[in-house]
Amino acid sequence: MAGKAVQYTAAQIRDLGKENIPKELSGGHGLVYSSPATLAYNSPGAEGFGVKRAGLAVPESVMLIVAPGCCGRNTSIVSSMPQYKDRFFYLMMDETDLVTGRHLKRIPEAVCEVVSFLEGQKGKKPRVVMICITCVDALLGTDMERVCSACEKALGDGTRVRPSYMYALTREGRRPPMVHVRQTLYSLLEPMEKDPGSVNIIGNFAPLEDGELFKILTDAGVKHIRQISTCGTYDEFLKMASANFNIVTNPEVRAAAHDMSQRLGIPYIELTRIHDVARTSAQYKAFANAVGIDIDVSVEEAKAQEAVDSLKASFPDLTFNIGECLNADPFELALSLARYGFKVDEIYGTLAPEKFKYVSRLAELSPDTKIFCNMEPTMLYYDVSASRAHISLGKDAAFYCPGIPNIAWNSDIQPFGFQGITKLMETVHQTMKEARA
Repeated sequence: MAGKAVQYTAAQIRDLGKENIPKELSGGHGLVYSSPATLAYNSPGAEGFGVKRAGLAVPESVMLIVAPGCCGRNTSIVSSMPQYKDRFFYLMMDETDLVTGRHLKRIPEAVCEVVSFLEGQKGKKPRVVMICITCVDALLGTDMERVCSACEKALGDGTRVRPSYMYALTREGRRPPMVHVRQTLYSLLEPMEKDPGSVNIIGNFAPLEDGELFKILTDAGVKHIRQISTCGTYDEFLKMASANFNIVTNPEVRAAAHDMSQRLGIPYIELTRIHDVARTSAQYKAFANAVGIDIDVSVEEAKAQEAVDSLKASFPDLTFNIGECLNADPFELALSLARYGFKVDEIYGTLAPEKFKYVSRLAELSPDTKIFCNMEPTMLYYDVSASRAHISLGKDAAFYCPGIPNIAWNSDIQPFGFQGITKLMETVHQTMKEARA
């Protein structure tokens, strides 16, 4: 469709059905358009908590990046952050390595050199060395489990060595990079006696904002609420293995949660980030029934509803464009906004089959909402003048929507539940007031 960005309405997608989602919206069928809107999305190590930052979520860990110069170069921005000083190291691959795989024999030597340097110069050895490899080793078929075992044998001191796969090629596969890195991190945990007063919140690499979920757990008698991001030491991280159960807040950690259930005997329950007040309330009630506790979040629920009502009263015809580089599922968020009576003109997001349920329901309320895929090459022809939105949400949406207010909504520390709904509505309200002043 030369000369025009491919788009489908919510109604068109609903009518096609879940099994016939247009390939142009899937992002994995051919060429990828690397617009400024997709730079963070395309590269697992480019920005935010990509594979590299995620691989260092475990305290007292360091990373050895084994890559050609072009793949390792984009780490320079991350490694400049104060919290990552002396945590990134590099083993550069040359053309011979790319052809023969010669570099594999050098990895154990490089790991030993890194550990020796840190012990000698910094006075403290790392507890974990993450080896980050790229698409090169994917194409070579490198057995990284075997390489990591060789590294641990060479060290001989109990330091753990684990793989971290920065394979953009597997982005659309069964185990994309961010799913795999979560499994790798939690695979470090060893069986431990269970503590009935201990719960883990897993899914994100930065802590959730302090909201009603913590109040619910504390009121229920939970003494220890652990997140990987709040563990100050490796030994504290290991205590996550004592949890009575896990709370999953991101679908990308389901595989790791299943592993922990099978290997460590820690069951899990999933809480989805929802922006609909009524559905959030229903989810908390289902959670309370599942774990056998009584909860009262009526105050938080009322505050969230008040924030929605206030925004609606001030801007009754507010129209949104929504991207996918934000702390929300763009399709769920669009559906919630439509249920509140707001308008959603455009969504920029990769439409996976599991998102179809949101689009199908959205079609009943807003059948003409247009859906684009960030990575579709025809987005070169996207017409910025065609949008009718008053505000855009998501860092990527700002690129497509110049001239209107934008809320990036993509901080590392993420809101959740009623607290998240309240904060988003209040932020939109304040942004629109300032824009109209």
